[in-house]
Amino acid sequence: MQEFAALGQAADAPPDGYVLRRARLATLAGGEGPLGLVEDGALVIRHGRIAYAGPAGAMPANLGDGLPDYDLEGRWVTPAMVDCHTHLVHGGERSREFEMRLEGASYEAIARAGGGIVASVAATRALGVEALVAAALPRLDALLREGVSTVEVKSGYGLDIDTELRMLRAARALGRARPVRIVTTWLAAHAVPAEYKNRTAAYLDAVVLPGLDRAHAEGLVDAVDGFCEGIAFSTDEIARVFTQARGLGLPVKLHAEQLSERGGAALAASFGALSADHLEYLSPAGVAALRTAGTVAVLLPGAYYALREPQAPPVVALRAAGVPMALATDCNPGTSPLTSLLLTMNMGATLFGMTVAECLAGTTREAARALGLQGETGTLEAGKSADLAIWDINGPAELVYRMGFNPLHARVFKGTRCLP
Repeated sequence: MQEFAALGQAADAPPDGYVLRRARLATLAGGEGPLGLVEDGALVIRHGRIAYAGPAGAMPANLGDGLPDYDLEGRWVTPAMVDCHTHLVHGGERSREFEMRLEGASYEAIARAGGGIVASVAATRALGVEALVAAALPRLDALLREGVSTVEVKSGYGLDIDTELRMLRAARALGRARPVRIVTTWLAAHAVPAEYKNRTAAYLDAVVLPGLDRAHAEGLVDAVDGFCEGIAFSTDEIARVFTQARGLGLPVKLHAEQLSERGGAALAASFGALSADHLEYLSPAGVAALRTAGTVAVLLPGAYYALREPQAPPVVALRAAGVPMALATDCNPGTSPLTSLLLTMNMGATLFGMTVAECLAGTTREAARALGLQGETGTLEAGKSADLAIWDINGPAELVYRMGFNPLHARVFKGTRCLP
């Protein structure tokens, strides 16, 4: 049995398969407790997919025949992590707004004064695809170094058709530049640009809706999002966007109830949305709507922390209702300049009161569900992509407990050991 370090990196020809032994597993899908723990575990990887994940003693005798064995020396293995809500592609930064918030300005006041989302528009519009990719790669690499295999990337800082499309082209290029699964989201309904001030309907007609048609025709978009808020779009306006998305066969998700209760979560649920995100002001009726629709509640503690929000999402109510909860970085230049999913888990526990199991499920299984990828990744189960994170830890709780410390030993994407 060879040491795991002997398994080739992504630059090498990947093996047809291999066996990982002396592994401790958090499968998130069967085993002991809510994390599906297996103390003496094994994994069989064939052609980039999991053929077996479970107790070593229960592995079928011939399943690993002819495959090289690698020794994990008792290390913990979880599903590779999934960041299901990011604005990774953008130009510029907004550190001055950070200073303004420290001086007492609210997010809404900054946005109404020309800051916020629209402040990133000029910087993003000035960049071509290659420059957008170059700017995003350091942020992506920071996530990959923490065991992330799948990243959702939104548009939404162009607010004209050409720039929104460039953002999505850059997102697709990130998936070619690194061994990572990139999921793209059309978010032109993120804010109303200055040239359409007080003309929201005209902006939808001229940019959001025709741009979505073009993005879909180019194969650039996997899902459609919007921002339902007093400083952004109403439920009626978002419904127009979602109706068009439905006609194109695209799933939807929504920034909802972040700053106030606007009925966005209920609207998202009525369209069978994959997720509703933020949710600090989610009402009991909104909780019930998400439960009925099976929509994932994506919680974003980075934005809550950065904005020093006075109200946290109703985790207790979501838990009691059985609404699946995911966690994500919301990596963006203004309200969540966060590129650590490990720190996000700690924030989910300390700021929102989530359990260790909820935090780990929220960045693996439920995050995959929030992207419609629960059949492909997010758990250690036979048939799924071999997306693994291998950790030098004493137990899964350590991943949530530590701050500013990365215990990743190795990342495996589609069966291949990868460097970021």
